[in-house]
Amino acid sequence: MLTQTTSRVLEPSDLDAALAVLGREPVTNAFVTSRVQVAGLDPWRLGGEMWGWYEDGMLTSLCYAGANLVPICATPRAIRAFADRARRAGRRCSSIVGPSEATAQLWRLLEQHWGPAREIRAHQPLMVTERMPADITPDPYVRRIRKDEMETIMPACVAMFTEEVGVSPLAGDGGLLYQARVAELVGTGRSFARLDDSGKVVFKAEIGAATPQACQIQGVWVAPEYRGMGLAAPGMAAVLGYALADVAPVVSLYVNDFNTAARRTYLRVGFQEVGAFMSVLF
Repeated sequence: MLTQTTSRVLEPSDLDAALAVLGREPVTNAFVTSRVQVAGLDPWRLGGEMWGWYEDGMLTSLCYAGANLVPICATPRAIRAFADRARRAGRRCSSIVGPSEATAQLWRLLEQHWGPAREIRAHQPLMVTERMPADITPDPYVRRIRKDEMETIMPACVAMFTEEVGVSPLAGDGGLLYQARVAELVGTGRSFARLDDSGKVVFKAEIGAATPQACQIQGVWVAPEYRGMGLAAPGMAAVLGYALADVAPVVSLYVNDFNTAARRTYLRVGFQEVGAFMSVLF
């Protein structure tokens, strides 16, 4: 019997209740929802635990605790419970990421135990669109990467990740997990790029999370020697076209607030800011 307010690790039998919470904010929760829809709540398949917070016997808030710690529809009381559980378990994640207000509260409670962070990105605009831009022609050379092109796309993915996060994804396990993730995106047809005449990637992006309600573009990157040549907006329009046609009716992304060039590009392609994420990197 659950007490009136309590938190616990969810089990596979809690799947429907967890999906109901995730479904309250389909765009914000797309990353975690996409994983849960594929893997369920078994920690081995999910890659982490799902913590639940109950009010009056009803599941109202979640927190994904895997490679990232992600508060989901989390009330202040739920965040306190999640922070207490995280503190007792010790830090096993490489980042805390989620809606900015909830993530900031979670970090305030954990900072004295888990700090200092390597970097804090307190305001990362969440941007959304449901339609193609009227005034940008999608780049016809942007296409899906094939399964036999892993060696072509991998160096660009590593360069993007290192530039974006500040550490190489090949550190630690030699890149096995990261390579598996890239292979998953290629294998599911969610990796896109434009190659130059020599077969080198000049623009790339992935649809990193996908549910029937919403999907999220990530990993947008232009090769340094091609920057400033107008490739990003047509490239993004092309990936957006694939996303809307094949994946979901709503397409989102989030971006660092200091990346003014990227924000300008996304606005040109028709994305609108609807909220903000926060990331705490370790």
